[in-house]
Amino acid sequence: MDRSFLEGIALRHGDILKVSDRRKYRMPLMLLALAIYLAASWWFFSIGAVLSRANWTIAGSYLAQWVSYEVRPEFRIADDGTMSLSYGRHSPLGENPEPEWVSLQSEERLVEAAKPAAPSAAAKPAADTGFMIPASPTKPDGAAMPATAEPVRKNVILAADVRFDRSTDMNITPGLVTIDHGGETLSIAIRGGRADPEGPLPAWAEQKRPGEKIVLSFGLTGWAEVSADRVVARNRFFGWANFFFDTSSPFFGKSYAEVLQLILSGERLDPKQSNLSLAWNNICYNAEWQHLDVWTKLLQTIVMAFAGTLFACLVAFPLAFVAARNITGSRLLNQITKRFFDFLRSVDMLIWALFFTRAFGPGPLAGMSAIFFTDTGTLGKLYSEALENIDDRQREGVRSVGASPMEIQRYGVLPQVMPVFASQALYFWESNTRSATVIGAVGAGGIGLKLWEAIRTNSNWHNVAYMVILLLVVVFIFDTISNALRSRLINRNPH
Repeated sequence: MDRSFLEGIALRHGDILKVSDRRKYRMPLMLLALAIYLAASWWFFSIGAVLSRANWTIAGSYLAQWVSYEVRPEFRIADDGTMSLSYGRHSPLGENPEPEWVSLQSEERLVEAAKPAAPSAAAKPAADTGFMIPASPTKPDGAAMPATAEPVRKNVILAADVRFDRSTDMNITPGLVTIDHGGETLSIAIRGGRADPEGPLPAWAEQKRPGEKIVLSFGLTGWAEVSADRVVARNRFFGWANFFFDTSSPFFGKSYAEVLQLILSGERLDPKQSNLSLAWNNICYNAEWQHLDVWTKLLQTIVMAFAGTLFACLVAFPLAFVAARNITGSRLLNQITKRFFDFLRSVDMLIWALFFTRAFGPGPLAGMSAIFFTDTGTLGKLYSEALENIDDRQREGVRSVGASPMEIQRYGVLPQVMPVFASQALYFWESNTRSATVIGAVGAGGIGLKLWEAIRTNSNWHNVAYMVILLLVVVFIFDTISNALRSRLINRNPH
């Protein structure tokens, strides 16, 4: 074909080849409508204002707590020029911690012991002290002698050095705190009930009002607070502290090799049970991680999703035949069954969970019932639509040989829809494992409730990360199994 031939076709059939104005401007109009929609959404939901007010520092701190833990030495500064150190009640280092990154300069001093409380003026003397009980010492005028306290020898801290990492170091004395971070040095004088920086504050230090506490941010390394009467350090370490053994376990602080040696050939730590049994018991009942409780709640979630999906399939299967127009000839029955499916699936699973939690109380039964109700409606609709789209020739062929109505459904309908039914059931089982976690947060049992409790504390983010990882592993396994079974069912020849 030469150019003149093509031009001749264009002249003779110009109305066919000409692009209409509607098609010409369709794509630009669609892009314009999309831009208007995005701009309206940005304005309606105030996305710009939300992003500007967001505290990304706190968000980063929460994310860091998922994969790390803090050790919190706190130095109390006394008026006599000494300091005391504590690590808190629930320190991950256990009792009497002596971390290498905290260096102390201390000495023994005679410290006045606490005086006993003086008797109340309103208290009346005993009627008779008895001849075996010595009377309290009194002055000549009859007044009681003041209680005295003998001084005791005590180890007091004079200075401390906290080393966060190679670029961050904090030296603490009762009157001066010196911080080196990222090549910068900040000195903070502590006197007269005030904390005053000596010089301008660097970018990593913040003080809201003069004399008040100064907050020092060291990024992922940690942070610290310096005030007039105390210095609190928050040193952060990557990992999960005491994941296997908590501080009360006899295996706490031991290396993996030492634990293995104790289990295999060591002397019994508990005469009543072997070291292997003791180690497993300590892991299951770890007070910080609560492994056994988490695993039990995860199993509840799995069983809840499986049972709810199974019962939904068993109920939706026969009702789908009633709802299918080509299977059941009664239009009234079709409409009643389809509206029943619409009612069940129009109410969200979370709402059903709230309803059944009030009816049955918190627990897996409420979650299983919510999954059962929602999936019955959804699977019933999908099953009925699959039945309405079957090939009638196979059913007519079975009917032509004189088969009964039940045999027609068995050999003419089921072979066509069973792979689809099974595939959808497997998909819903895998999906409900995730949904069961969400509805568990409202009291429907399972690991969702425990996950919500950990989030509400706003401090157990490492436990949240642990449970999220367990859920990811379970969903990945179920997704793999479901995909493999669906592939076999769909690719299998129904004949």
